[in-house]
Amino acid sequence: MDCTDLDAEALSRALHERRLSCREAMQSTLGRIHRLNPAFNAIVNLAPDDELLAQADARDAELARGRSRGWLHGVPIAIKDIAPATGFPTTMGSPLLKDWFAPADGLMVARLRAAGCIVVGRSNVPEFGLGSHSFNEVFGATRNAWDPAVSAGGSSGGAAVALALRLLPVADGSDFMGSLRNPAAWNNVFGLRPSQGRVPTVPAADVWVSQLGTEGPMARSVRDLAKLLALQAGWDARAPLSIAAPLAPYHLDPEALRGKRIAWLGDLGGHLAVEDGLLAACEQGLQRCAEAGAGIEPAPLGFDPDAIWQAWLVWRRALVASRVGALLKRPDARAQMKPEALWEYDQAQNLGFAEFMRASETRTAFHAHLLGLFERFDLLALPVTQVWPFPIGQRWPERIAGRTMDTYHRWMEATIYATFAGLPALSLPTGFHANGRWPAGLQLIGRPQGDAELLQVAGCYETLASDWLARRPD
Repeated sequence: MDCTDLDAEALSRALHERRLSCREAMQSTLGRIHRLNPAFNAIVNLAPDDELLAQADARDAELARGRSRGWLHGVPIAIKDIAPATGFPTTMGSPLLKDWFAPADGLMVARLRAAGCIVVGRSNVPEFGLGSHSFNEVFGATRNAWDPAVSAGGSSGGAAVALALRLLPVADGSDFMGSLRNPAAWNNVFGLRPSQGRVPTVPAADVWVSQLGTEGPMARSVRDLAKLLALQAGWDARAPLSIAAPLAPYHLDPEALRGKRIAWLGDLGGHLAVEDGLLAACEQGLQRCAEAGAGIEPAPLGFDPDAIWQAWLVWRRALVASRVGALLKRPDARAQMKPEALWEYDQAQNLGFAEFMRASETRTAFHAHLLGLFERFDLLALPVTQVWPFPIGQRWPERIAGRTMDTYHRWMEATIYATFAGLPALSLPTGFHANGRWPAGLQLIGRPQGDAELLQVAGCYETLASDWLARRPD
């Protein structure tokens, strides 16, 4: 077996047991990247081979002396091109930042490096991470691992494709409006948006309000997902809203679904526009859960989804505008910025504090409402995506099932509920389109800080979905 077939846990074990050298693992990884990446464009700013092999040799020398840096010792990683990481430009997919080098690693990257990984390059993103379609004017588009004619999703699209194609054994990402969940669904891998505060964002210009986005893990196995999250997570004094309680260790429990009560929210009583076949694909996954002993109950959301959407727009505009506003001070910046980012910025210019507070009150009421739902249910289920992967040349879906989308991100609405409530949410592979090429994902939302429970359920589900998970795009 080629070592690129191994997941991160199996690769780590082989390296630590000296059945495989770090150099051999890097050579195999680079060989696969050079063969497949030009057609899919998942990894950008790849470091030179000789530099990466030298780092692998250094990791081998450390193991020979009996020293391991940690679980990721010698494991190749490509950091999402949003997170600050030294040694590579942090472009965020923007021509304005194509030559910008972060002065220091962000906290998440520092934690991964401390565990011994070798950073080979960056995973591709949409400009500023906006929109679930990973294309930009710096590197171009990332193509879906299963069908290069369609989108990979985003904003962690490069990470998802690199995983599915086995260019990487495990990957980091981040999630603001489904950015870990959408590409995971479209590439048949697992993506977890952690609870708000589980993975602290450091550095950050604001540590009190800017909490909608979070970094998190993506993997081909739930075991890897849990192990990467354990490395990323943990309180930090520089992030005062970070979670201090440790994440409970993951263990596979084949009975984890037995007795779980799952509310199937579907398309929210027709509120969400959803393409044909996606709800049925999700119901396939729920049927697997039911066969493992879970109780599945169709349930209404019980809260006005339009009120949530309008409050979401206020929060998103405020946070996105603050991110891109500083760059707009540069000469000719508007001409070099994607129109969706400019729209977010312009929409926020007349936003007042009173309007923001009303949106925050709606968010608070929604969170309280979900706490009530969790008195009846253990998990909430929604589709991850509302459309199947769309043509690579399309910026975003303008119509779904005959309904016009009124913003560039309305087609991603199914992902905002976990984000807005600060809840953990996990994308589970749940089958394929009738054409056999386009994967689908089922979204499970857990209780507040219920990441460990969600991972246990996902691990049990993984054993039931081996037919979908065993499929490979190449």
